[in-house]
Amino acid sequence: VHLVESGGDSVQTGGSLRLSCVASGHTSSRYTNYCMGWFRQAPGKEREAVASVDSNGPTSYGDAAKGRFTISLDKAKNTLYLEMNSLKPEDTAMYYCAFRFGGWKPPPLTDDEYGYWGQGTQVSVSS
Repeated sequence: VHLVESGGDSVQTGGSLRLSCVASGHTSSRYTNYCMGWFRQAPGKEREAVASVDSNGPTSYGDAAKGRFTISLDKAKNTLYLEMNSLKPEDTAMYYCAFRFGGWKPPPLTDDEYGYWGQGTQVSVSS
Protein backbone atom coordinates (compact mmCIF):
# COMPACT_ATOMS: atom_id res chain seq x y z
CA VAL A 1 0.00 0.00 0.00
CA HIS A 2 1.36 3.38 -1.04
CA LEU A 3 0.17 6.59 0.61
CA VAL A 4 0.86 10.11 -0.64
CA GLU A 5 -0.14 13.11 1.44
CA SER A 6 -0.58 16.67 0.23
CA GLY A 7 -2.14 19.94 1.32
CA GLY A 8 0.21 21.02 4.06
CA ASP A 9 1.04 24.70 4.17
CA SER A 10 1.89 27.66 6.38
CA VAL A 11 -1.15 29.53 7.68
CA GLN A 12 -2.00 32.03 10.39
CA THR A 13 -3.91 31.30 13.56
CA GLY A 14 -7.57 30.77 12.82
CA GLY A 15 -6.94 29.62 9.27
CA SER A 16 -8.05 26.44 7.56
CA LEU A 17 -6.42 23.70 5.55
CA ARG A 18 -7.51 20.50 3.87
CA LEU A 19 -5.07 17.64 3.80
CA SER A 20 -5.39 14.81 1.29
CA CYS A 21 -3.95 11.32 1.20
CA VAL A 22 -4.18 9.19 -1.92
CA ALA A 23 -3.93 5.46 -1.30
CA SER A 24 -2.95 2.87 -3.88
CA GLY A 25 -2.15 -0.81 -3.91
CA HIS A 26 -4.88 -1.89 -1.52
CA THR A 27 -7.79 -2.52 -3.89
CA SER A 28 -6.41 -5.85 -5.08
CA SER A 29 -6.36 -7.19 -1.55
CA ARG A 30 -8.83 -9.82 -0.39
CA TYR A 31 -9.64 -7.51 2.50
CA THR A 32 -12.57 -5.29 1.53
CA ASN A 33 -12.65 -3.32 4.76
CA TYR A 34 -9.90 -1.10 6.08
CA CYS A 35 -9.15 1.86 8.30
CA MET A 36 -7.22 5.01 7.57
CA GLY A 37 -6.03 7.67 9.93
CA TRP A 38 -4.21 10.93 10.37
CA PHE A 39 -1.43 11.26 12.90
CA ARG A 40 0.89 14.17 13.59
CA GLN A 41 4.28 14.70 15.14
CA ALA A 42 5.77 17.98 16.25
CA PRO A 43 9.52 18.40 16.80
CA GLY A 44 10.56 16.87 20.09
CA LYS A 45 7.17 15.32 20.72
CA GLU A 46 5.68 11.87 20.34
CA ARG A 47 3.42 11.02 17.44
CA GLU A 48 -0.18 11.90 18.23
CA ALA A 49 -3.41 10.54 16.80
CA VAL A 50 -5.61 13.10 15.07
CA ALA A 51 -8.49 11.14 13.57
CA SER A 52 -9.34 7.84 11.92
CA VAL A 53 -12.08 6.39 9.75
CA ASP A 54 -13.34 2.91 8.98
CA SER A 55 -14.12 2.19 5.32
CA ASN A 56 -17.74 1.59 6.32
CA GLY A 57 -18.06 5.02 7.86
CA PRO A 58 -17.37 5.18 11.62
CA THR A 59 -14.85 7.79 12.73
CA SER A 60 -12.73 8.49 15.79
CA TYR A 61 -11.12 11.75 16.85
CA GLY A 62 -8.23 12.59 19.11
CA ASP A 63 -8.78 15.21 21.77
CA ALA A 64 -6.95 17.94 19.83
CA ALA A 65 -9.13 17.44 16.77
CA LYS A 66 -12.58 17.32 18.32
CA GLY A 67 -14.76 20.19 17.18
CA ARG A 68 -12.22 21.61 14.74
CA PHE A 69 -11.16 18.83 12.38
CA THR A 70 -13.20 16.55 10.16
CA ILE A 71 -11.95 13.33 8.62
CA SER A 72 -13.58 11.91 5.52
CA LEU A 73 -12.96 9.14 3.04
CA ASP A 74 -13.80 9.16 -0.66
CA LYS A 75 -13.63 5.49 -1.51
CA ALA A 76 -14.23 6.09 -5.23
CA LYS A 77 -11.12 8.29 -5.34
CA ASN A 78 -9.17 6.23 -2.79
CA THR A 79 -8.54 9.49 -1.00
CA LEU A 80 -8.58 10.36 2.67
CA TYR A 81 -9.15 13.97 3.72
CA LEU A 82 -8.65 16.01 6.86
CA GLU A 83 -10.46 19.33 6.98
CA MET A 84 -8.85 21.51 9.62
CA ASN A 85 -10.44 24.70 10.87
CA SER A 86 -9.59 27.25 13.58
CA LEU A 87 -5.96 26.26 13.39
CA LYS A 88 -3.69 27.07 16.32
CA PRO A 89 0.10 27.29 16.61
CA GLU A 90 0.05 24.05 18.60
CA ASP A 91 -1.31 22.30 15.48
CA THR A 92 2.07 22.83 13.85
CA ALA A 93 3.45 19.40 13.00
CA MET A 94 4.19 16.90 10.28
CA TYR A 95 0.92 15.17 9.45
CA TYR A 96 1.03 11.53 8.42
CA CYS A 97 -1.55 9.33 6.74
CA ALA A 98 -1.82 5.72 7.87
CA PHE A 99 -3.60 2.59 6.59
CA ARG A 100 -4.54 -0.81 7.97
CA PHE A 101 -6.33 -3.73 6.40
CA GLY A 102 -9.40 -4.82 8.31
CA GLY A 103 -12.23 -2.72 9.58
CA TRP A 104 -12.55 -1.74 13.20
CA LYS A 105 -15.40 0.02 14.96
CA PRO A 106 -14.53 2.50 16.26
CA PRO A 107 -11.45 2.82 14.10
CA PRO A 108 -8.24 2.79 16.14
CA LEU A 109 -6.26 5.84 17.21
CA THR A 110 -3.11 3.97 18.20
CA ASP A 111 -0.29 4.09 15.68
CA ASP A 112 0.81 0.51 16.20
CA GLU A 113 -2.49 -0.66 14.70
CA TYR A 114 -1.48 0.76 11.31
CA GLY A 115 1.00 -0.99 9.07
CA TYR A 116 1.37 1.48 6.24
CA TRP A 117 2.44 5.11 6.42
CA GLY A 118 2.93 8.03 4.08
CA GLN A 119 5.88 10.41 4.05
CA GLY A 120 3.98 13.25 5.68
CA THR A 121 2.95 16.80 4.85
CA GLN A 122 4.01 19.79 6.94
CA VAL A 123 1.49 22.10 8.57
CA SER A 124 2.78 25.29 10.16
CA VAL A 125 0.53 27.72 12.02
CA SER A 126 1.87 31.11 13.01
CA SER A 127 0.44 33.39 15.68
